[in-house]
Amino acid sequence: MSGYTIKLETFEGPLALLMHLIEKHQIDIYNIPIAEVTGQYLKYLAAMEEFNIEVASEFLLMAATLLQIKSRMLLPRPVISEAVADEIDPRQELVERLIEYRRFKQISEVLGQFSSERDKYFTRLPQEFAQQFSLPEGLSLDDLLKAFAALWESAVPDFAVIAPEEISVRDKMHDIITLLRSNNGQLEFGKTLIRNGSRTEAIAAFLALLELIRLKRINIYQEQPFAPIHLTLKE
Repeated sequence: MSGYTIKLETFEGPLALLMHLIEKHQIDIYNIPIAEVTGQYLKYLAAMEEFNIEVASEFLLMAATLLQIKSRMLLPRPVISEAVADEIDPRQELVERLIEYRRFKQISEVLGQFSSERDKYFTRLPQEFAQQFSLPEGLSLDDLLKAFAALWESAVPDFAVIAPEEISVRDKMHDIITLLRSNNGQLEFGKTLIRNGSRTEAIAAFLALLELIRLKRINIYQEQPFAPIHLTLKE
């Protein structure tokens, strides 16, 4: 029996404990059997003291409040109408506090779900980049229109239907590893497009790059934004 332990649930406050007891015993929150709930509440506090767990003053204050409500419920009442009896119900204030606590608890759970979803995303702050190419001076809109018209007239439409080449991520992973080994373990990412240089190959190569990074097969580095990406093989 030396290895037998008992673990008590922890609650943020007395309202959390009360709500737990109400939900556990499927009690109508608008018609709380105050004697039963008070007994369960005091049993929990006694268990906390038995296991040398410090009982906070707010828990003891709630116990005193429950006992006060219980004593008021036991006192004989004068014969009055039901409407007046509802207004002077000793449990009314406690019920309102529990309803408000449950409402905030539900809202906090929804906000917690939103926070968990937001943690899946990473937001990059705006960056300022130096202008790499200077714009031509003395260029007008008419010059641009004339240049575009000349290019349009000189262009000869030449179309051909080419069957797309199926390139899988696994194929590009093999390409990248093979190229790295034949180039002393170092290579620029742009030189991995050795098949047809199409957008499909570029996408497959990028996905293969991410998979190889995940598998810790390669390292990558970039000197500055928009600079070439360099790959290094990890044997």
